[in-house]
Order: sequence, then structure tokens, then C-alpha cells
Amino acid sequence: QVQLVETGGGLVQAGDSRTLSCAASGRTSSGPSFRDYTVGWFRQAPGKDREYVAIAYWYGRTTYSDSVKARFTLSRDNDKNMVYLEMTNLKPEDTAVYFCAADTSGDAEYDVWGQGTQVTVSS
Repeated sequence: QVQLVETGGGLVQAGDSRTLSCAASGRTSSGPSFRDYTVGWFRQAPGKDREYVAIAYWYGRTTYSDSVKARFTLSRDNDKNMVYLEMTNLKPEDTAVYFCAADTSGDAEYDVWGQGTQVTVSS
């Protein structure tokens, strides 16, 4: 059973930087390891649907939503089973609960989600 735990959220001011971390533990019984997972960061603001922020595909490609491109950087350390989201020049509209998710079976479905970490950006 794979589990994801996010940390690093908090209250920051507009223009600040913050890095979120996501620690993966466990493993699917069929064998794929963390380096085989596509992992992503998503966020949900109050009263809004959850939205995609950034995805790191298992084969190396990383993509970003237009709203965070050039400000956020997703990285992963496959040896440590960690995923990071470095956020710079934060804006009040970045306020949301941030979730880490993993596609552990390679079927383009995110089947494992963390509990989320709140990021609040004050103006």
C-alpha cells in the first residue's frame, strides 16, 4: 500500500517562496517502484474544483499549468521517494490546499493521494 504525506504548507506573504515536500512510502504488491510512478501536484482553493499544478511523468517529462509556469518547479528524488514543489513569487490566488498524487499503475489514473497541506498567501 503506497502512502503519500505532504509537508511544508503555511502562511506566507505575497512575493515569498515556499517549498512543499511529498514523501512516498510503501509499494504496490505487483512491484512498480517509486521511480516508475507519474507524480503530480494539485491544488484546491475554497469553493473551487481541484486543479492540476504540475506533473512529473515517469519517463522524465515535467509539465506545469499556465498559472504557475515560470514560478513553480517540481522535482523528484527517486532514491529518497520524495517529490518537491518549489514555489516562488507567490500570489494570493495561489492560496489553496496542495495535494500530492501518484499514478502507481501506469494507467493515467492518480490512484494514491496525500492528505493535503494548506498554503495561504496574504497580500
